[in-house]
Amino acid sequence: MPPLALFVLKRVGHGLVTLWFAVTITFLLLRLLPGDPATAIASTNMDAQMRQELLTKYGLTDPLPVQYAKYIGQLLHGDLGTSFSQSQPVTTVLMARLPWTVLLAGSTVLLTVLIGIPLGVTAATHAQGALDRAVQVLGVTGQSLFVPSVGIFLLYVFGLQLGWFPIGGAYGEGVYGAAWYLDVLRHLALPLLSLVMVSIGSYVLTLRSTLIDALGEDFCTLARAKGTPERLVVWKHGLRNALLPTTTLLGLQLGFLVGGSVLTETIFAYPGVGRAIYESVIRLDFPVLQGAFLLLAATVVVANMLTDLAYGLLDPRVRNS
Repeated sequence: MPPLALFVLKRVGHGLVTLWFAVTITFLLLRLLPGDPATAIASTNMDAQMRQELLTKYGLTDPLPVQYAKYIGQLLHGDLGTSFSQSQPVTTVLMARLPWTVLLAGSTVLLTVLIGIPLGVTAATHAQGALDRAVQVLGVTGQSLFVPSVGIFLLYVFGLQLGWFPIGGAYGEGVYGAAWYLDVLRHLALPLLSLVMVSIGSYVLTLRSTLIDALGEDFCTLARAKGTPERLVVWKHGLRNALLPTTTLLGLQLGFLVGGSVLTETIFAYPGVGRAIYESVIRLDFPVLQGAFLLLAATVVVANMLTDLAYGLLDPRVRNS
């Protein structure tokens, strides 16, 4: 079997095992939550018999191994179950939320790369200079920020006090046409800024460090000896090699964005999957929680597999090892 095909098969196998662990742990942890869904979704005057009937309806009176076997069987048939609180298929509930989370996370990654690469290159090419120190201070500051703190600060200053941006939701009511897209961008601005501020620091510092190392390697020295302009040495030779570790970092940061989206979407009342998780925890809506965690875990696993594959394509030593 060719090395690349074997490399892909191994990564896919690891991803499937990781997903199984995520599904199993999520299933067990949710059953440890205090209370039961009947108490959360029914009226307070519900008697014991009604509660028992409700639990039986949703299969929550079965032994735990039976519940787990049924759940795995449903997953294998592509069925995520039915929401306890909304009486809708979980797939329908999550698909209505997923585009907003994809928009937020995708915009965060894109903006982090577009801003992070010039900052990292600037710091590396001015190592130990004033620009380098300024970028390092910004990077360390970004690494030390906490998503909820940043979100609340931005919400208070730019949303509540200055009124420049909406303070919640993904779009306003009664807005149509081109104005609707502009309104979506205005609602996206503060959640996006909060995630970018927290995630860009580690990306810039990693790129700076790896680019400084790459520019000192023999292939860059040889390029200079051949008369290659320094700009091409940096952007063509050095940056290409420096992007290898940062590509891996982006895959890892997606996991951070998944966790950060729950906090960010909750603070800004942004109607994504993270917000759905928050609402489902309050309602003890097990099917939605299980489906949301599975979706987010699958996103992280796929992103990391694609990162590994990209790394293998960029560096043959990885796939051949």
